[in-house]
Amino acid sequence: MPEARVWTAAADRVIVTMRESGETWGSIGFAMGLSRNTVIERGRRLRATAPPKPAVTAEKQVSEDPNRLPLPAGHPITWRLISDAPYPD
Repeated sequence: MPEARVWTAAADRVIVTMRESGETWGSIGFAMGLSRNTVIERGRRLRATAPPKPAVTAEKQVSEDPNRLPLPAGHPITWRLISDAPYPD
């Protein structure tokens, strides 16, 4: 049976800082000479999280053709029709 790995504060710091800078688990494991799964398990115990990914919102031109395909649910044009209307008295 393999021996339990002894984690040092320096190794923990490497995992946390690399993950916070946006590195993947695989690249962290490669840099440390460990398997990806080993680093994932330790990172989860340390609560090392990646930075949130920025939301990409690109508005497309909508055709005014009455025979166009329907807009998807939550599309900004249709949503504005619902949410921007004044509340009736």
